[in-house]
Formats: sequence, structure tokens, C-alpha cells
Amino acid sequence: MPLRSVKQTIAALETSDGAGVRIKRSIGQQQNIRLDPFLMLDEFGSDRPQDYIAGFPSHPHRGFETVTYMIEGHMLHEDHLGNRGNLKNGGVQWMTAGRGIVHSEMPQQESGQMRGFQLWLNLPAAEKMKPAGYRDIQPEDIPNITLDGGLVKLIAGEIAAEGQQHQGAVTGGSTRPLYADIHLEPGKETLLPVSTELDAMLYLYEGEASLVSDKGSQSLQVSAASILAQGDSIRVGAGENGARLLLIGGKPIGEPVVQYGPFVMNTREEIEQTLRDYRDGRLTA
Repeated sequence: MPLRSVKQTIAALETSDGAGVRIKRSIGQQQNIRLDPFLMLDEFGSDRPQDYIAGFPSHPHRGFETVTYMIEGHMLHEDHLGNRGNLKNGGVQWMTAGRGIVHSEMPQQESGQMRGFQLWLNLPAAEKMKPAGYRDIQPEDIPNITLDGGLVKLIAGEIAAEGQQHQGAVTGGSTRPLYADIHLEPGKETLLPVSTELDAMLYLYEGEASLVSDKGSQSLQVSAASILAQGDSIRVGAGENGARLLLIGGKPIGEPVVQYGPFVMNTREEIEQTLRDYRDGRLTA
């Protein structure tokens, strides 16, 4: 298989969510702009408290998972199950909404930088109604893989680098998610395998980077989801200021997606049932 190239670029659009938190949304900015099995990718980052301080007050979900990766700042999570955790710099919260969860995500600082990402990962029909749960992953539990000229923080999945096979903090699952934060020093390049069964994207959030393939060198756009063509590896190089970018991949589910706000099911009838369950207090029963 050839090196993967960029086949589509989805620039993030500035918008707001929750109680007015400023975000940039690429995947999921419209319901037909997705990459199976991913529903949405939000980037948030500001040193202006008014952009984030109101947070995400109590709200429901059903039918998918959320992965929140904090780069800077602190975020407090609470849910109806009694779970409570403070997501800190470099940490990840992996939440499974399953059949239903009601939770809140609130910033724990009144000034300073708040920066990170939230990814929505779909669940197949057979798993949409499984019990809700969540997991806080501390920064020290995320493997750091040293590269020649950089490093990879491997949040989820498996990757081969520097002649070794590495496992992330989260592995397995029906969609086999791959989630890596790649840091490259100025002018450095790395080659990383990406399984052919995964659909994948890159998201450059700092610096300059290019993807090298049989199609030549393709510059990556900052704050944009670069959807990758099929292949078995990526070759990415940093510009003169270095680069930080996310590599996200997953095995496609290939099922219909019907979304109504925070609820993601397979049919309209299931969404209508979900709305009844929420109205009648049965969403989390």
C-alpha cells in the first residue's frame, strides 16, 4: 500500500457550545461532514476567561463516546452516576454515554489558558445501549514514544515506532480507535504506520507541517481536519517552527447515523424513543 495522502481538508469553523464556550469545529460542523466512526472534533483554546468560564452545564448524551484531551487548564467533570474528576494538563477523559448519561464539564480556573480537544466517537448499534461509564487517564499513564526529532503521546491504539510496537493508554474496542499527539522538532520528519483498516485524519494545531506521499508534499492547514486517503503509513515533516498535530483513526462502522443534538442513534424512531426517555426520566434508568 502507498503512503497516505490528503484527500480532503475540512477547515474548522468558529462557533460556540455549552453555555457560550468558544470552539473551532471541523468534523461535525454539519451532520454530513463526518469521518466514520467519528462524529465531531472540537478544538478549544483561549486565554480570555469570557470564552470558556461558563463551561458546559449539566446535559445528556446517548449512543456514543466522548474523548476530552486537555493540553492546558483544568476541567471538572461530574455525572449522574456520582463520578467526579478534575481533568488536568495533559490528561484525558474517555466517557461512554451508552444508553444514557447526564453530566457537566466546568472549567476550574478564572484566568489563564484553557486549551484542548473533544472528539465524539460513534458506537455501533449493538453497543449504543450498553451501560454508561467513564475513565480519567492521568498524563503519566499516557505513553510517550521518543522519535528521532520528536515524540508521540499515544492516547489510544497501537503504533510501531523506532523498531518497537507501542500500546496506548486505551486499546481495543470495536472501532479500534487510534489517537496520537505528535510533536516534531523544526525540520524533522517521521514515518509512522497506520493500519489499512482504519479511516484516518491529521489535525495540525500548532506550527507548520507537510504530508509526503507519492503525490508529493502536501502542506497541512492549521486548525483543519486533513482527511487521509487509503494507505498503510504516513510520512509527516515539520516546518522551521516545528509542529504539533493529532493523528486520529478508527475502523468504520458502516451503519446509518441519525443525530439529534446530544443523541446519536441509527434510526429516527430510536431518536424519538430517546427523547421520550429523556422527557420521562428514563434516559439513565
